[in-house]
Amino acid sequence: MECKGNHSFLVFLHPDMKKICDFISRWMGALVLLMALLALWQPAPFAAVGTWVINPMLGLIMFGMGLTLNPNDFRIVFSRPKDVLTGCLAQFTIMPLLAWILSKIFSLPPDLALGVILVGCCPGGTASNVITYLAKGDLALSVGMTATSTVLAPLLTPLLTWMMAGTFVDVDAVGMLMSIFYVVIAPILAGFLIQHYMPEFTRRMVAYLPAFSSVMIATLVAIIIGHNASKLLTGGLIVVVVVMLHNLCGLALGYWIGLLLRLTHPKRSAISIEVGMQNSGLASSLANIHFAAFPMATIPGAIFSVWHNISGALVAKVYSMKEKSDESV
Repeated sequence: MECKGNHSFLVFLHPDMKKICDFISRWMGALVLLMALLALWQPAPFAAVGTWVINPMLGLIMFGMGLTLNPNDFRIVFSRPKDVLTGCLAQFTIMPLLAWILSKIFSLPPDLALGVILVGCCPGGTASNVITYLAKGDLALSVGMTATSTVLAPLLTPLLTWMMAGTFVDVDAVGMLMSIFYVVIAPILAGFLIQHYMPEFTRRMVAYLPAFSSVMIATLVAIIIGHNASKLLTGGLIVVVVVMLHNLCGLALGYWIGLLLRLTHPKRSAISIEVGMQNSGLASSLANIHFAAFPMATIPGAIFSVWHNISGALVAKVYSMKEKSDESV
């Protein structure tokens, strides 16, 4: 019921604007890819934008997520603790371990390995909620998992990064914790409070948020790639392969866990997408702030930001088709 309430906010949009927003959300993967290629081809305009904008832009995306949350979303954690905790446990074990294993298998240099591990240790990304909606998955479960993993991130992301990468880099766990609080927790809390005290304003704004988040994510990717275009082009194909495998294995293992626990297809879809899609923008931001001595550590997050939106859009199509076939049986 909670999800239907959120989608009913679309009535506040002008029909033409609604079509534009739906189009942007539906083709988010293509938009991210287009912006990434544009930044690789002409990096100068995007490199001219200071990297200081990354955190405020991430904060805006998190603020938008806070606007979509309501007390019912948090009740999901208590009314369906098994589903939410299963998904979060899978995310904070599968993705960090996959990152560490892939870094070892492919013998990545320390800076690239650090970037891959940072991606694996971050919470679920806000794009996962959009992809779950498009996949006809359990959106309430997706939102509950994203909210829970985001709340746990200030503790688990620095701790897991230290456990996985502490052997070859000096991890500032306290600094990372504070960064996550300011970039993630505080904006979400602000959005949640505005949603609570200004419900009419929020109802009008929420209708634009999937498209707004898609544009912001695409712009973030372009800025990150613009600043690292030369390093990205010289980094070789290997890191692209690792990032793709990281994401695809996360999606597959997330769905497999749902099968193992005999969950419904919508729940399996939500867990799969939530596990496989990371807050890679946060990973790049943390790498930029705390690991300046490892300049290429921002690259895996930038690549992941591009790829997981493409794979997410494809997976959403597959999952939604399966859901339709199940309903017709």
